Amino acid sequence: MPKYNVGDIVKGKVTGIENYGIFLLMDDGYSGLIHISEISDKFVRNVFDYVQLGEIINSKVLEVDENSKKIKLSIKNFNYRIEDKRELEDKNGFSPLREMLPKWIEEYKNKE
Repeated sequence: MPKYNVGDIVKGKVTGIENYGIFLLMDDGYSGLIHISEISDKFVRNVFDYVQLGEIINSKVLEVDENSKKIKLSIKNFNYRIEDKRELEDKNGFSPLREMLPKWIEEYKNKE
């Protein structure tokens, strides 16, 4: 049974961005290409506007070559972004740390 099938939604890490498309690496050594024509139904002026190096995204499998472990992918017509974990953090960001730091420094000094 093949690892990937046409129509599957897969997760991959962006390892390269070129004018003609986006390269992804899957966990199991498969690599994929999202050709510029599979990024959007609209005109894609700059591929770099859609993803960043190192970002993990979802994509849809269009074609699989099991021998070479290469996959043709698409991010057209669905939300390919994976929820950013930073959005789950406290909305105050580092404010609580900034507020507590002077107190912790003082406590540390008093222990010496």
